[in-house]
Amino acid sequence: MGVLLFGLMLFTLGWTLIDGSEMEQDFMWHVRKIPRLVSERTFHLTSPTFEADAKMVLNRVCGIECQKDLPARSLSELEDSLSFETVFENGSRTLTRVKVQGWVPEPAQNLTSQGAPVRRRRQVYGTDSRFSILDTKFLTNFPFNTAVKLSTGCSGVLISPSHVLTAAHCVHDGNDYIKGSKKLRVGLLKMRNKGGGKRRRGSRRNRREVSGAGREGSPDSLKETATAARRRKGSARGQRAAGGRPSFQWTRVKNTHIPKGWARGESRDSALDYDYALLELKRPHKKKYMELGVSPTIKKLPGGMIHFSGFDQDRADQLVYRFCSVSDESSDLLYQYCDAESGSTGSGVYLRLKEPDKKRWKRKIIAIYSGHQWVDVHGVQKDYNVAVRITPLKYAQICLWMHGDDANCTHG
Repeated sequence: MGVLLFGLMLFTLGWTLIDGSEMEQDFMWHVRKIPRLVSERTFHLTSPTFEADAKMVLNRVCGIECQKDLPARSLSELEDSLSFETVFENGSRTLTRVKVQGWVPEPAQNLTSQGAPVRRRRQVYGTDSRFSILDTKFLTNFPFNTAVKLSTGCSGVLISPSHVLTAAHCVHDGNDYIKGSKKLRVGLLKMRNKGGGKRRRGSRRNRREVSGAGREGSPDSLKETATAARRRKGSARGQRAAGGRPSFQWTRVKNTHIPKGWARGESRDSALDYDYALLELKRPHKKKYMELGVSPTIKKLPGGMIHFSGFDQDRADQLVYRFCSVSDESSDLLYQYCDAESGSTGSGVYLRLKEPDKKRWKRKIIAIYSGHQWVDVHGVQKDYNVAVRITPLKYAQICLWMHGDDANCTHG
C-alpha cells in the first residue's frame, strides 16, 4: 500500500502543482546566456595531507539578512572565488586561475521571509515526511537512479556519463582534504538479484510503464499509470522481496574539482555559497543522468517545491526521497526544512519544468544540498537545511570542469 501511495504522489505531484490557477504561471525552463569562464593559468601545488576530519556543520554562516548587508562582490573577487583546485587520483594537486567574460551583475533580489515557523536543532522537523525507495521499479529508473553514494558517507548526483556533483565539504573541510578522500570512490546503485540473475517475465514491460510515468506526458498517461499501479498492488511486495536489497557498484574517482571560494586555506573561512564539488569518475557509466539548470527564484518553482534523494545514514543502504517548499532564498542559497539526516548531504536538488517550445517536461539539477547549518539572522543563530544554488557563474564553472573549455557552456 505504501508503494502505491508513494507512486501516485510522485507521478501526480507535478500535475497538481500546475493545475487550475497555477497553470497561468510561467513554470518553464528559460534558456539564458551564460557568462564565459576561461582558464587563465594553472599552478602545481604541494600534495594535500588528507588528514582533516569530516565537518558536516559550519560554525557560523552569514544568513539572509546578513547577506543583504554585504557589499556587491567585485569582478576580481568573483574570479578569485571561481578559480579552482583539482586533486588527482595520484594525490597531486593544481590551482587554476580563471577570468570571467560577459558577466552582467544581476539586480539584488527582494529577500523576504515566507513565514516558516522557527525550528530548533533537528534535521527532521516534526513528522518525518521522507520516503524510502524500496521498490526496484522506482529505484533503478530515472530520476532515482541518478543518486550515488560517496565512500566518505555523503551522497551525490550523476550529471554526465563521467561526472558526479556533490557538496565540497564531503571531501574538503575548507583547509585540507578529509580523511578517506585520497582514495575516493563513488557507489552507483544496482540491485542484488536473489534469483541468480534471471529476469522475471514481463519485467521489460513493467520497466517501460514506470519509465513512461516518470517522463513528462499528458494527464491521461498519468491516469493510466495510476491504474497500472493499482493492478500491480497485490504483487508489489513480492516483487520487492524477489528483487533483493540494493547494493553499489563502486568506481574510483579520477579527479576532484573544488572552487577556491571553498578551499580558502587556514587564513580565511570557507563560504557556504561555494559548497559544491565535481568528481570525475575513472570509468564512465551507462545510466541516465540529470542535466544542470540555472536555479530560478522561488516564484518560478511550481508550488515553491524542491526535490532531492540521498542515502540518509539513519536508513542504511536505502535511497530516501523527499520534497518540500523553500522557506527563504538569497542570491546563492535556498533555505528550507526538507526532512533530511546525515548522509543525504551532497544530493542534487532538482525541479521539473516545461521545456521551451516543447510539450514535454524535464527535470534538472538546480542546487546542491549542503545540509543542516546554523545561520546568523539578526545576530541570532537559527537552523535551516540549506542548498547551494546553481547560479549562471557556477553553471559556467561546473560546465568548464566537465568539458575542459567553455565551448559547450554558452547557454544554460
